[in-house]
Amino acid sequence: MDVLFLAPAYPPDMQQFTRGLTEVGARVWGVGDTPPDQLPGSLRRRLTGYLHVPRILDEDDVIRRVETWLGGRRPDRVEGLWEVVTTLAARLRERLGVPGMQPSVVAGFRDKQLMKERVGAAGLRAPRSRRASTVGEIREAARALGFPLVVKPTAGAGSMDTFKVQDAPALEQALLATAHVPEVVVEEFVEGQEYTFETLCVAGRPVFTSVSIYHPNTLIARQNEWISPIILTLRDPQAAPVRAGSRLGHGVLQALEMGSGFTHMEWFLNGSGEAVFGEVACRSPGASMVDLMNYANDIDLFVEWARVVCHGHFEADLRRPWNAAVIFKRASGHGRIRHIVGMDEFRRRHGKWIARADLLPVGAPRRDWKATFLSDGNLVVRHPDLDTCTALAQEAADTIRMYAG
Repeated sequence: MDVLFLAPAYPPDMQQFTRGLTEVGARVWGVGDTPPDQLPGSLRRRLTGYLHVPRILDEDDVIRRVETWLGGRRPDRVEGLWEVVTTLAARLRERLGVPGMQPSVVAGFRDKQLMKERVGAAGLRAPRSRRASTVGEIREAARALGFPLVVKPTAGAGSMDTFKVQDAPALEQALLATAHVPEVVVEEFVEGQEYTFETLCVAGRPVFTSVSIYHPNTLIARQNEWISPIILTLRDPQAAPVRAGSRLGHGVLQALEMGSGFTHMEWFLNGSGEAVFGEVACRSPGASMVDLMNYANDIDLFVEWARVVCHGHFEADLRRPWNAAVIFKRASGHGRIRHIVGMDEFRRRHGKWIARADLLPVGAPRRDWKATFLSDGNLVVRHPDLDTCTALAQEAADTIRMYAG
């Protein structure tokens, strides 16, 4: 089977999905804007061929170059798991006559207003929202919806350029901060704990599901540098508190006509126990969440995704032995990492439950915490008991400190 895979080098976890494709027997034809001499050797060896394009986000140009490169050949699948290339993948399927999700379907996963309209039309609870492309339209939407509300890009990802707006002065700040965004969605703010719902689907039918919880909600984590954000994947995605979110997720995928592949949905559990839709994408989650689900389930979802899209089935033995949490660390100060405290003691006390420790080493430059949720490294812990896993994650967040200077 020949698979055309978009952006196989970046984000870095795409290299693992490339590995998954080769492990299920696919020949992988990569298309990306990473120069060939900058491809990691391990990735280069897995690619049957590679087309270097100047700009992967210039969709029309990429389509022309791919058609010329293929010279009349047609791949069996076209896949792209980076959020910004999912529409390009759909357009290439349509142009090349390849089966899979077409542009009209993928639009429901990329356009947040269209997404909410389709979800709401299916009778599912979604926030009230409006599309806006001018300052006047944003202000009018705010008057209609009332405060508090959220302003975010129509086709954004990862909570970038997303703002909670409590009042009129905060709205003016959000207008300045999103002035570079061509179109936004203004929506009611939903009070409640934020969860995720992930799936691997075969022709729209989930064959794997997972539920995770954000500590704290992503908007808070994105706006406060001192926080060590935690994402915790639950051992039981059908546990009583989150069962409503799983039901909601299944309904959303049906409403949006999901095909085969990964999905990542965010939803809220409000004070009355109601599951409220946030948004959904037809791609794998970021922020090390595929790794996290692998640690929670002792499986390889990079391979299982490839098996799903290439062969239409899921084979892993799903025993769900663990709750697992990833804790992202942000160093204090600027410059290079100078000192790490608390890690040795945490390892001494809880080494049995540490699945991964991947903090930046002393001497490494700090990352821009606003540009990446991965921050200055992370720690993964896991435990069969949810309360214990939660406590371990919180202890790591509270006691491990990184300093830069």
